[in-house]
Amino acid sequence: MSDALSPDAVHLGLDLGTQSARAVAVDGTGRVVGAASRPLTGRRDGPRHEQDPEQWWSALSAACREALAGVEAGRVRDVAVDATSGTVLLAAADGTPLTPGLMYDDGRAAACADRVNTVGAEVWERLGYRSMQPSWALPKLLWLLGRERPPTGARLLHQADLVTWRLAGRQVASDASHALKTGYDLLAERWPDHELSALGVPAGLLPEVVRPGTVLGDVCAEAAAATGVPAGTPIVAGMTDGCAAQIGAGALAPGAWNSVLGTTLVLKGVSPHPVRDPAGVVYCHRGPEGTWLPGGASSSGAGVLTRRFPGADPRALTAEAAATGSTAVTYPLVGDGGERFPFRAPRATAFTLGGPAGRAEEFHACLLGVACLERLCFDYLDHLGAPVTGPLRLTGGGARNPYWSRLRADVLGRPVQLPEQAESAVGMAVLAATASGAALKDAAAAMVRIREELHPDPARTQRLLPVYLRFVDELVRRGLLDEQVAAHAHGKART
Repeated sequence: MSDALSPDAVHLGLDLGTQSARAVAVDGTGRVVGAASRPLTGRRDGPRHEQDPEQWWSALSAACREALAGVEAGRVRDVAVDATSGTVLLAAADGTPLTPGLMYDDGRAAACADRVNTVGAEVWERLGYRSMQPSWALPKLLWLLGRERPPTGARLLHQADLVTWRLAGRQVASDASHALKTGYDLLAERWPDHELSALGVPAGLLPEVVRPGTVLGDVCAEAAAATGVPAGTPIVAGMTDGCAAQIGAGALAPGAWNSVLGTTLVLKGVSPHPVRDPAGVVYCHRGPEGTWLPGGASSSGAGVLTRRFPGADPRALTAEAAATGSTAVTYPLVGDGGERFPFRAPRATAFTLGGPAGRAEEFHACLLGVACLERLCFDYLDHLGAPVTGPLRLTGGGARNPYWSRLRADVLGRPVQLPEQAESAVGMAVLAATASGAALKDAAAAMVRIREELHPDPARTQRLLPVYLRFVDELVRRGLLDEQVAAHAHGKART
């Protein structure tokens, strides 16, 4: 066994989310030996969403100091950072922020996205995601450049880049995962210089890029004093928060998937080849060891519960809902902005089939609706040729509801596994361990613990299949779902 996977070795994972910065110290056997978080605040104004980059560093520094307070310095082997996908800023040559951080869901760059998609159409098509959304990093970069020309030596930084710069005391390379939405070519493993030049992106503005898991440098003395991370600790190139959560769940073998049920539903899997989606709702990151990580993020999910049942006790209402035996089903859109996955429909609206009678049945219809949408996501991925039959792990806040997890297993008709600690910071600790000599699959096997495995009830699966297919057919009737995808779903249900 590698010494990296011993109880004496400690690996540090840092996670920059939307609402908090978190640090988790995990030993080589998967035991959490220290953890802490600090809140983050932002500013929203219509489509705009900004945060102060200096707050990212101060919050992570405080979280690190607390997480490592009881850990001997000699045990800390390495550190890796994840952050939100598509969050960027401009910085001066010395790393000082010149702009706020434009967050992952900032939508101000709609006009720039049209130009990006015209100029880079051939590249984006080849990479399999067809077009960039306004919230992606490259359109936002053009928006920043359109305001005023940055000074000589300015740099475009992804959210994680600011932290790795501070940790190392100098600019270090970015990782290919955070660089994806800035237009980095994952197939050629280089920036598409011709297209970027045509878009007016200055030479030298973008960082060097390496694969996740690459050692970027070492923690400097100044950062050690601020964070408590020992000077000289290797800094490992990380991934975006969704990929980090996938690693934290241990979903790393081809065909394995992590289904994250939070406010919305996010699926991340592993494929030996890129998965190309003509509709552009599924796109791939590149894994640390050369695999591909297809995935999609829905606009539906557990957020439908807080929207429809504000102030309710979820545990009590789940118990009431489970007792109803209802088969009413609600399309569980969280907001009013339409759907993103498993189909793109900006004008989609929620609906309910089966006429639930009473609050408990209405609640159950939402639980069942999420389960049906999740199955449709997998049927869509299978339709695209993505491998989907490997182990499935459920994470996120929704996975803490035992009844809901069993319902999801029954609708899917397949076993599901619930990890003990499946969070992005843990995933970065697992990835960091590779710098100390462990292969990623070995690190995940040693450090990711499965709390429970749930098996579907075949009788209940057969009872719920007609409900699922009725849900699929209604999406077609409303013009939201392609008939070929629906036919594929019907075919899968018959096998």
